[in-house]
Formats: sequence, structure tokens, C-alpha cells
Amino acid sequence: MPTFRRRGRIDRSRLNHSRSDRSLNDWANEVGEGVDYEVEELHPPKPRLRSKGIYLLPNAFTTAALFCGFFAIVNAMNHQFEVAAIAIFASLVLDGMDGRVARMTNTQSAFGEQYDSLADMVSFGVAPALVAYEWALKDLGKWGWLAAFTYCAGAALRLARFNVNTGVVDKKFFQGLPSPAAGSLMAGFIWLADDNKIPVRDTAIPWVTFFIAVYAGLTMVSNARFYSGKALDVRYRVPFGVMVLMILTFVLISSNPPLTLFGVFVVYSISGYVIWAWEHFSGRRFS
Repeated sequence: MPTFRRRGRIDRSRLNHSRSDRSLNDWANEVGEGVDYEVEELHPPKPRLRSKGIYLLPNAFTTAALFCGFFAIVNAMNHQFEVAAIAIFASLVLDGMDGRVARMTNTQSAFGEQYDSLADMVSFGVAPALVAYEWALKDLGKWGWLAAFTYCAGAALRLARFNVNTGVVDKKFFQGLPSPAAGSLMAGFIWLADDNKIPVRDTAIPWVTFFIAVYAGLTMVSNARFYSGKALDVRYRVPFGVMVLMILTFVLISSNPPLTLFGVFVVYSISGYVIWAWEHFSGRRFS
């Protein structure tokens, strides 16, 4: 209803006992009978409906990461394990970009957070477990699928805990091994073995895969702290040595990608326990 004004004079004899007139009667006692009055009746504006649109740019990166995870599963079913491992690494790169793009363009949203979490479950939870199972774990029978399920369940619990603890834990560190690193650890070993033509039927390979899957699954739900890298802001200046280190990293990756990437994620996957041991024996908190 539109806003309107009501004018007139107060006549106490014409007031009845309705609720509105009782309030007007009280007001008349204050200002006196026979005084001109003007009452403005206001109606609150209707609530503005929020837009249901979503931000295109960060969610496009998330969709691409989800596609890479699905693509890895399809190639594992077709026994293209090297392509599957590379697809998981591609999903890792895209997953790291969507969050930074959202923060840099100020396009964060609750929808994007939930969508990213679901995409991570597929790309770094389901995909590495199924690729590892199709590659070597199925040769172990029930122990193989139990190891794959341990990894998959660990990834689901890790992501659920991350969503609950957002804004509570220290942003410089992850609580437990992040699922992208766990998926890259699995994919790195598969890529390394496949690139070097290591026979999968060898007894050692399925059990090493079993150990990596169980280790990654349990480490994801541990309380060990792993450096997140979110404190690193690409907009600020860094020492010259950092640029040299980045160049050396690219050289090492280009010279032997499977060996370098697998080695990097092995070191990262044990760094949380190294931090825990240092804090335990030194009595100081690592920051």
C-alpha cells in the first residue's frame, strides 16, 4: 500500500473504544482537544529479493576441475592410467586457481564453497581411489577395495571437517593432509610407476599402493598441521631467491614430471608429522 497522510481535528466525543482510537485518545490528552492533527501512516518497503545468480569465473574453474576428476575415472576404466594420473594433477591446478580467482575478484559465495567441496570429493576423493583400485589394488582382493574405501572415506571426512572449521582454524595451516595433496600423492605414484614401465603384477607394487592409500586416508583425518600457502599473496613483492627457487622447480618438473611431482608430495605428506614432532619435543609452536 502507498504511503498516505490523514488530516483533521480531534473531537473527543466522536472517539470510540477501538484500539486505534484509544491510542489517539491518549495522544489527545497530551496535546489537547480541538487541535489540528496530521497522522502519517507508513508501510515498510517490501523486502528486496536477492539475486539467485552465481559467479561465473570461479565456478568455471571448479567445473573444469570436476571434469578432470571425472575424466580420470573414465580413463582408468579404459586402462589409460598415465592419462588418468595427469588429469588428477590438472584438477589440482584448477582447484588451486578457483579459490584465488574468487578472492582476487571478490566473488566468493556460499554456493561456490559448497560446489568446490563437492568437486574436490570427486576429483581428490573418488577419482584417486578408483584409479588406484583399477590399477593395482584389485589384485589384493578385499584388502584392495578396503584400502580404496579407507582413502575415499578419509577424503569425505576431511572435506566435511574443513567445511565445519572454516574461519575457526589457523589459515596458515591445514588440519590434516588436504585432499588435493593426498590425491596427487596417489596419482604421482601411479604416474611414476607407469612411466617407468614397472610391472604392476609385481607383488610389491599393489602393497605399496595399499600403504599409500591407507596412509593418505588416515593422514587426511589426523590432527597434524600442514602448511596451506594461503598466507602467500602473489600481489606483494618477494625476495629474489623465491623467483630463483620457482625457476628451479619448473626445470625439475619439466625434466622428469612424475618423479619430481611424486617426490614433492611425499615430502609434503610427511611435513605435518615433522612439524608435530618438532613442536612436541621443543615445546614451542611452529608458526
